[in-house]
Amino acid sequence: MTYAAGKMLLEKQGSIGWMIFNNPERRNAVSKAMWQAIVQVVAELERDPEIRVIVVRGAGDKAFVSGADISEFDQVRATSEAVAEYEATSDRACRALELAKKPTIAMINGYCVGGGFDIALRCDLRFAAEDSKFGIPAARLGVGYPFGDIKRLVDHIGPMKAKEIFFTGRQFSAKEALAMGFVCGVVPSTQLEDAVLSVASMISDNAPLTMAAVKKCVLESKKTPQEWDAATCEAMVAACFGSEDYREGRRAFLEKRPPRFIGR
Repeated sequence: MTYAAGKMLLEKQGSIGWMIFNNPERRNAVSKAMWQAIVQVVAELERDPEIRVIVVRGAGDKAFVSGADISEFDQVRATSEAVAEYEATSDRACRALELAKKPTIAMINGYCVGGGFDIALRCDLRFAAEDSKFGIPAARLGVGYPFGDIKRLVDHIGPMKAKEIFFTGRQFSAKEALAMGFVCGVVPSTQLEDAVLSVASMISDNAPLTMAAVKKCVLESKKTPQEWDAATCEAMVAACFGSEDYREGRRAFLEKRPPRFIGR
């Protein structure tokens, strides 16, 4: 399936859904239409009961996502009102990805900078090719960064590293990204897809209700105690124990065979 005049692709491969940024001639820079399409793609993959994992990648081998498409800023960010509307659009897209109930994996090959860095950050897991480059060049462009986005990065890598990334605006390597805990693993570019598919397949074999409950609990843990939605977390955990999958998991363990989970 295609969206945003072919600049966003949705593909399904068994239990794995692919969201592909298809703008390789601009290193997969994200236009406003592409931001809007992210919401649609995530919603479609969330609706499909056969899809257990969502993998996010860029087309080609030059970039995951190189940021927002600055070439259209004179049209879509020309006034303060337009800037506010654009920011709301990109925030909806990133929140759709972050709040997806299904596990998400960023497959990073090449440049992952600016808005691409934020897209990767919203995914649950991130794996990178050895020659990938990361960075947030906001200070080089005079761009202000919202509190929520900065806090999200601080929560992942700590305040000192977050300040280094913003203060210097420099690009850093996949090795550095691994050392600071931004990515789960780094492999040669020729092995990246196989590595991601291996992890995605492992995840897709597990109980969907359990993973959704874990994801919700982790998201809530980042909030202040006053903001916690403990009731929903408790309900999702209880639903796991009342599910057919819980009964299947027990039977499979006793029968010494792989479980066959159905997500209910």
